[in-house]
Amino acid sequence: VKVMEPSVVHIAVKRDVNEGTGSGWIYNEQGYIVTNYHVINGARRISVKFSDRVVHTAKVIGFDEKTDIAVIQVVRDGLIAAQRADFKERPVQQSDIVFAFGSPFQYEFSVTQGIVSGMNRRVGATFGGSILSYENYIQTDAAINPGNSGGPLTNLQGEVIGMNTLIRTDSGRFSGIGLAIPT
Repeated sequence: VKVMEPSVVHIAVKRDVNEGTGSGWIYNEQGYIVTNYHVINGARRISVKFSDRVVHTAKVIGFDEKTDIAVIQVVRDGLIAAQRADFKERPVQQSDIVFAFGSPFQYEFSVTQGIVSGMNRRVGATFGGSILSYENYIQTDAAINPGNSGGPLTNLQGEVIGMNTLIRTDSGRFSGIGLAIPT
C-alpha cells in the first residue's frame, strides 16, 4: 500500500465565507487530480499539498454535482498516477480488505484499514439541498471522517477501487459506516 503515498494529495480550499480541506488522488501524470465536488465547491483558491510537502495551486477542470465528482489540475513534473483497479480482473467483494487514505481533521496523509461492508448502497445523500441522483456506493468500516472526502479507497494491491465520499452518522463523525464512489 506504500505505492499510494506519492499519489495521494491534501487539498486546502479558500472560500469567501470559510476554509476547508479534503483529499484527492492523482489520476494521471498530466496533473489531473480526482476529488469530490463538495470539497472544491465555492472555492476561490485551491491548494494541493503533495507527500513531499510541496504545495501547488490547482484549477478546476470540471465537475458533476449529481455524482459529487470533480477534476482539478496542477502543473508539476514527475507525478505518479494512482493505479486503478480492473473490476473485471479483480471484482470488489464484500469482506475485501481496504484502506482509506485522506486527511481527516487535517491529519494529513493518514490511512485507515477496514473491509468492504457492502456494495451498491443507496443512502439518499443530499448536497446543497438536493438529493444526489446517482448513488452506487461501496460501504466500508474503514474510518472516514471530515477531510477524507475525495481520497482514494484502495484494495490490498494499492489499486484505487473508490473515492471516499461520505459517512452515515448522526454526530458528523465516523460511526462505522463510510461510503465511497466506485471507480
